[in-house]
Amino acid sequence: MDAQTVSYVNELLKIINGADETRLVIERFLTALRHELVFDNVAAYLQDNESGALEIVYARAVGRAKTAEADAAWGEEIASQVLANKQLLLQEPTSLSASDDRVHQPFLLGLPLHTEGVVNGALVFVRFGGPAYAPGHISLAALGASLLSLLFERRTWRKMNEEMGKLKQQIQLQEDFVSTISHELRTPLGFIKGYSTSLLRDDTSWDAETQKEFLTIIDEEADRLSLLIENVLESARLQSKTLPLRFQPLRLDAVLRDVSTRVRSRYKDLDVTLDLRSSTTIQADGVRIAQVFENLFNNAIKYAPGSPIIVGLKQVGHLMVVTFTDYGPGIPPESLPLIFERFYRLRTENATGTGLGLYICKQIIEAHRGKIWAESKPGQGTTFFIELPVNQTAIT
Repeated sequence: MDAQTVSYVNELLKIINGADETRLVIERFLTALRHELVFDNVAAYLQDNESGALEIVYARAVGRAKTAEADAAWGEEIASQVLANKQLLLQEPTSLSASDDRVHQPFLLGLPLHTEGVVNGALVFVRFGGPAYAPGHISLAALGASLLSLLFERRTWRKMNEEMGKLKQQIQLQEDFVSTISHELRTPLGFIKGYSTSLLRDDTSWDAETQKEFLTIIDEEADRLSLLIENVLESARLQSKTLPLRFQPLRLDAVLRDVSTRVRSRYKDLDVTLDLRSSTTIQADGVRIAQVFENLFNNAIKYAPGSPIIVGLKQVGHLMVVTFTDYGPGIPPESLPLIFERFYRLRTENATGTGLGLYICKQIIEAHRGKIWAESKPGQGTTFFIELPVNQTAIT
């Protein structure tokens, strides 16, 4: 093998090992391949894992049929034959005539593509009107098919690795959830059991004020336990898309005022500023939207204790935009993409609960065909954004 050939093969390898998007790598690779292997059309087919059918993943006309792509051959039949026979196939026109349109005289070369040694596709080169493929060109085409197979195999492995990473993360989140839920269930149960046992003791007499205090704690912890169980069940219903929503005309400014009043009745020192600039009516489930707003208030109170909260509402085009801003410690950049994941909790000293609140918020907003996201700068606070469609026909 001479130095020029080695240099050319190294160029092909360098392209196929590039880090660019797959289609761009294929484009560059086939452009380089065409310097030594002339073809008019080229198409790559891969077998669908579920249906078993061949699907075209790349096709390009670069030669004589470039202006007649719709009428040109792309080698679907020979690709199927390559997959069935698991070997290289050549197909030439039965007859050649100088008067015939060359587009209707294709010379086809089909080569198997494979993953882990199993043929799962075909690479087809098309020449219109010839010439026939010489042995050297066939060998180069086979090299090209082998290198493309490596590219597709690497892409498959990368996708599997990403899916495994997501699965591993989900498993870890679920394990954290089991640990968290165990703790969260034990805490109210411990209070309920402890104070009810104290009230039932025969060797101790409690005055009316103490009894009321114990019963109040039992009542509050029972409510906490009920809310915890409801959140778990609700998150499951949201995940399975079985939570019913009742859409009706709704003014978001009125809901925000009501929720703010309820929250401030529980937290007397809470500094809340409402900047509500629209009273436009939308179609929404008032109970669920109020639940989202209350969750965002509670989230700010939990992770930004003592910070003022500014709630904004305005109409931007066909969208209603709601913002919740606090001036707390903010959210670390690595955590920001994960905060709406089911069971995810920020690792801070204030981290309590099941990690379901923001997940439930996201599912409810998306069920309204809206969007919710957060922006944050560590040490400067966090803003949650909600977009909901104004157009009543946007919700069906």
